[in-house]
Amino acid sequence: MEIDWDNFLWPYTEAVNELKVKFRALRQSFLTKGEHSPIEFVVGRVKTVDSIKEKMTRRVISPDVIETDMQDIAGIRIVCQFVDDIYKVVDLIHERQDMEVLEERDYVQNAKPSGYRSYHMVISYTVYLPEGAKKLLAEIQVRTLAMNFWATVEHTLNYKYQGSYPDDISKRLKSTAETAYKLDEEMSLIKDEVQEAQKIFTKNKGKEKS
Repeated sequence: MEIDWDNFLWPYTEAVNELKVKFRALRQSFLTKGEHSPIEFVVGRVKTVDSIKEKMTRRVISPDVIETDMQDIAGIRIVCQFVDDIYKVVDLIHERQDMEVLEERDYVQNAKPSGYRSYHMVISYTVYLPEGAKKLLAEIQVRTLAMNFWATVEHTLNYKYQGSYPDDISKRLKSTAETAYKLDEEMSLIKDEVQEAQKIFTKNKGKEKS
C-alpha cells in the first residue's frame, strides 16, 4: 500500500496549527485578566515522512493502521514555568469540549530511567476538511522550562548516539536531569514571589503603552 504522504499529513498539519492557536489564546486569556498563565509558550510539529517510516519499521506498524497505532504524528509541546503549572494545564485540557483525552502518562513524578521528565497526553481531535469531519490522534507534552532544556539537549545527543550512550554520558544526563528537577523544586518555593513580580511588571508595561 503506497501512501500519498502530502494528502495523509495535511489534516495533521491543520490540527497542529489549530491546537497551537487555541493554547496560545488560552495563555493570552490569563494574561488579559491580569492572572498568572500556567502556559509559558507553545510549539508544535508534524512528524517527517522519514521519521514516520523509521517508526513504522521499528514498531512493525503496517500502513493501514498508522492513524490508530502512531499517536505522535501530530505533536504539541506546552512549556510551563512551574511544576504546579503542568497539572493546571492537564486539568484545563481535560475540561475542554473540543478534544478528548485518551491516554496520559506522568513522567514528571515517575521519571524515565534516562532522567526524562514530562507529562504526556494522547488526545482525539477533530479537524474539518472539505470532505467532512476527521478525527485524529495528537500527542501533547507538558513540561517546565528546565525539563524542556534537558530534553532538547538529550534529543540532540540521541542523534549522535542513537540511544546507546557511553556510560559517562548516560550518568551525566541522569545527574543533570536531577539537577534540573531540583531547580524546578527550588523555583516552586518562590513561585508566589515570582508571580507577584510578573503581575507588577505586566501592569507597568500596560501603563507605558497607554
